[in-house]
Amino acid sequence: LGWAPRPGLPPGAASLLASGPDGEMLWLDVTHRPGRAPRVQVMGRYLLPLCKQRWHTCAAFLPQGGLLLCGDRRGSLLLFPCCSSSGQAVESSSIASGSTDRVVEDATNPVYEDTSSEPELSCLSHKEALPLEAPLSVLFGLHGKTGVTSVSCHGGYIYSTGRDGVYWQLRVQDQQLEVLWKHRPCKGLQWIEELRFTADGDLLVLGFHADNFVVWSSRMGEKLHCIPCGGGHRSWSYCSSPEAEVFAFIRCGDVLLYQRGAEPCEQQMLLPSLHGREITCVRRLGAVEVPGRGAINVFVTGSEDTTACVLVLSEHSRAAVPLARLSDHVSSVRALVLAGSVGPGDEGFGDEGLSTLLFSAGGRAQIECYRLLCAADPASEGAVGCQVIHVASHRLDEHWERKKNRHKLVKMDPETRYMSLSVIPGTSTKQMPIPWKFLAAACSDGSVRVFRLLEAARKLVLVAESFHHQRCVLKVEAFLHTQAGGERHLLCSTATDGGIAFWDITSPIADAVDALNQAKGEMQPLALGTPLLTMMAHSCGVNSLHIYETPEGQYLVASGSDDGSIHVCLLEVTLDGDNPMAGTCLHVLERVAQPRAHAAHVMGIRVLRPDLLLSASVDQRLTLWQRSPGRLDKLSTTFFHVPDLAELDCWEVVEAGGEQWLYCVLCGQGLEMLR
Repeated sequence: LGWAPRPGLPPGAASLLASGPDGEMLWLDVTHRPGRAPRVQVMGRYLLPLCKQRWHTCAAFLPQGGLLLCGDRRGSLLLFPCCSSSGQAVESSSIASGSTDRVVEDATNPVYEDTSSEPELSCLSHKEALPLEAPLSVLFGLHGKTGVTSVSCHGGYIYSTGRDGVYWQLRVQDQQLEVLWKHRPCKGLQWIEELRFTADGDLLVLGFHADNFVVWSSRMGEKLHCIPCGGGHRSWSYCSSPEAEVFAFIRCGDVLLYQRGAEPCEQQMLLPSLHGREITCVRRLGAVEVPGRGAINVFVTGSEDTTACVLVLSEHSRAAVPLARLSDHVSSVRALVLAGSVGPGDEGFGDEGLSTLLFSAGGRAQIECYRLLCAADPASEGAVGCQVIHVASHRLDEHWERKKNRHKLVKMDPETRYMSLSVIPGTSTKQMPIPWKFLAAACSDGSVRVFRLLEAARKLVLVAESFHHQRCVLKVEAFLHTQAGGERHLLCSTATDGGIAFWDITSPIADAVDALNQAKGEMQPLALGTPLLTMMAHSCGVNSLHIYETPEGQYLVASGSDDGSIHVCLLEVTLDGDNPMAGTCLHVLERVAQPRAHAAHVMGIRVLRPDLLLSASVDQRLTLWQRSPGRLDKLSTTFFHVPDLAELDCWEVVEAGGEQWLYCVLCGQGLEMLR
């Protein structure tokens, strides 16, 4: 049995859901009548999916109307229609007083007519007259096998919690449940019971950690209450008001009450937390125009604390405000990349804000893909709202996770980390008539891997790989070369030995598309082949890489190393013969190196113009270089405050007067934006 609040019911009435034999669930409307027995009316019959434990655990009527959302003991979410096709309830009767009420309106807005003179009837005697409704949409096992604990609606979205330690955000599209994203509020809170949205914008997570009842504040990132109660297998109730907070529970047959009066808050949050550990990567999404505040920059950061954070960073307020936190990774987030342009006038920029695909990758060979929708929201703290939609994920050891009794086996493959990501640029072709996304990844196991995103199927598929480097690959960068009507998809990769390799991956990509079309989304990885060109540019690991196309159609490849050196080479791409599908050749036109450019690891490098470079190092210096034939000359040096630099991102802004400014964001043990 479970009560479910329903909009539009008269005072004194409530909806009750009851699960019975063979997976049948009844929707009953119960009306309290002073001095008389309650009136019970059967409003609907529903069939739960077949499983071992076939009963519902929670339910909610959606405010859109006509839909009922249920969670079951198997961890599934089920969406049902709220009324039968005829819209008529079959029977309504008192169970004790001998009087019967009949519904004369439709089930969504019933009007009750007292017919006390009619003979007494059972409220369940004619339930078979109502059709047995099947679910409109099923998300099977969304919360694992431990069950769904609550479902609720807030701000036009659906939220579900479970005993798997996560809560999900969903929405309904065309009477189908669509998963947007999931969040794990805190480590160790494996039993989440309920979500409470407060008036001041905080989200309280109620659950059990070991034998304690916990109230977790998402805004503060800490436990507000921790009450020893014996664990979650008990009846309990929690109520919070400005005057007091009360928690009641049953333990060993006794009803216990915990109460705390309102106390002045002695703790004030001066600065919201971005991450709990070092920030390993940062990317700028773009700028959102907010009325009265101008353009506000939106960034994404990844960290060793296993989360990625979408945030706004305003140069006027000098404050960073988190918008959304992505917690799908089970290990550190090492790399971020955006698919598509998000600047004004670009494809990813709309009138309402930013829309782009985000790929994040890191430890445990895990890649996650999200769609981010950012728009102006002057009422929010950061003046920007962000909607996250989880698109796809991939792990190399997914087959291992599905094995039974894997605790009895020895896992032979080492844990692989993704060190860098790059979206392979491309356009629609005859083979691929719709836009597509390929992703290249640098891996710690010595491989370069290529994935394809099947957005409609919400899948990432490994399509090609190569172990040419035979050591940890640190960086990858993809670029598109167009010549004489033909296109070449080229890839550059760097490793810990200081080597740089250039690949032509045009044929593997075309073969992968054919294989996926024939295999309907499943295939064995193809071979990338051998590189077109390899060179030893540094004496040790290459931690930074950037490729810039010159107006002449040549390519400047800039790299920085652990030995503090910078290397720049000028490449020309040619096609053998007149056939655009002939082989590809790379020619090195010029090479220049600066052995002692920095006193520590060079972690970020950007080619701004053919004659201008920017480099950043762990020595906390941001240096501007002028490139001339055969040499690099230092123009200026700026010191920044972020220790242990991890990455650099740059962009240019043209202000109202036509003046051009270069902006940089740096991350490491902190985050800093310079111009």
